[in-house]
Amino acid sequence: MFHFRGPSHIGDRLVLKAIVNNSFKHSMEVGVCAEAYKGGEPLRHINSAFMTFEVLDSDRKPCMLPRIRPEPVDGKRRYLEAVARKKIRLDRKYIISCKQTEVPLSVPWDPSNQMYLSYNNVSALKLMDARNNWVLTFEKNKVRLYTLEENHMLCFKVEMHVSVPAEQTFHLLSDLSRRKEWDRHYEECEVINQADEDDTLYRVVTPSVTKGGKGQDFILLASRRKPCDARDPYLIALRSVTLPTHPPTEDSTRGEVLSAGFTIWEESSTVTKITYYNQATPGILPYISTDIAGLSSSFSSTFSACSHFLEANKDSLAALPHSAQ
Repeated sequence: MFHFRGPSHIGDRLVLKAIVNNSFKHSMEVGVCAEAYKGGEPLRHINSAFMTFEVLDSDRKPCMLPRIRPEPVDGKRRYLEAVARKKIRLDRKYIISCKQTEVPLSVPWDPSNQMYLSYNNVSALKLMDARNNWVLTFEKNKVRLYTLEENHMLCFKVEMHVSVPAEQTFHLLSDLSRRKEWDRHYEECEVINQADEDDTLYRVVTPSVTKGGKGQDFILLASRRKPCDARDPYLIALRSVTLPTHPPTEDSTRGEVLSAGFTIWEESSTVTKITYYNQATPGILPYISTDIAGLSSSFSSTFSACSHFLEANKDSLAALPHSAQ
C-alpha cells in the first residue's frame, strides 16, 4: 500500500525511514516514510509505504515471529493502523475480488436429491475437520480462533470445551431455532421443512454489518449425524440450498453458506470438545473478518455465550429426542 503525498525533483536528497509497525504470526508490516530536501530546505514528506514481509526459515517454511510491544502514542497508533490494513487486505482478497460471487453457491433442494445433498453436506464438514494445518489466530477466555488459507479459500474454526455431556450438547446445538438464544447473528430462525429425523431446512435472518444496511437471510440445510463408534464425533453440517417457495426478498440480501457446522467430541462423560467450522464466503466474512484481523474478539463472547447456554440447559429434557421423553 503506497501513498504518494508529493513529488520529488531533480537534485533532491531523499531520507528513507523504516520501522516495523506490527507482527502477525509469520509476517510483519514495515512502514517506510520517504522525505525529500534540497540544500537547507526543511524536509518534505513525499511518500508513505506499507509492506508486508513473510519470514521463511532455511527450508522456506514460515517462521513464527515474536509479538511486538508498541511504544506509546505514535507506536500504538502505527500498531493499530497495521491491524486495520490487514483487515482491508483480507476483505479485498476474499470479499471484493472473490470469484465465488460469479456462480451461485447454493444448490437446489428437492426430495429426490435429499440423500445426495445430505451426504455431500456431511462430507464437506468432515474434510474441513480432517485438515491439520490450521493456524491459531486468537485466543481469549479459553476460546480459540483458527484460520486456514488454501486454494484461494479462507476457512476458520472456533474451538472450546464445555462441561456438558456430548449427546446433550449435540441435541441442543442441532436445533438451530434455539441458536438465537446465544448467537447475536441469528435474529430469526424458522423451520421450513423437517425432511426427516436428521435433515432440516431453515431460514435464518442475520443483522446488517453496516449501519442502516439491509440484513441477510440464508436458506440452510442442517444435517446431523451421531457417531458410528467411539472414534467418531457428533456432526452438525450446514450448507445453503435454494427453494422455489423461498426466493430472495427485497427486505434482505440473500447470503450463502458453502460449508459450515459443528463437530462434537466426547472427551469424558462430563467434558465435551466443540469445534465450529466455516468455509468463509463473501456473505459470511464481514461478520468474522474483524476478529481474524485482530480488531475485535466478538467470536469469544459469542461462544462463551454458547457455553453458558449449554450449561444452563444440560439437564433440559426438551433437548432430548422425542422418543426418549
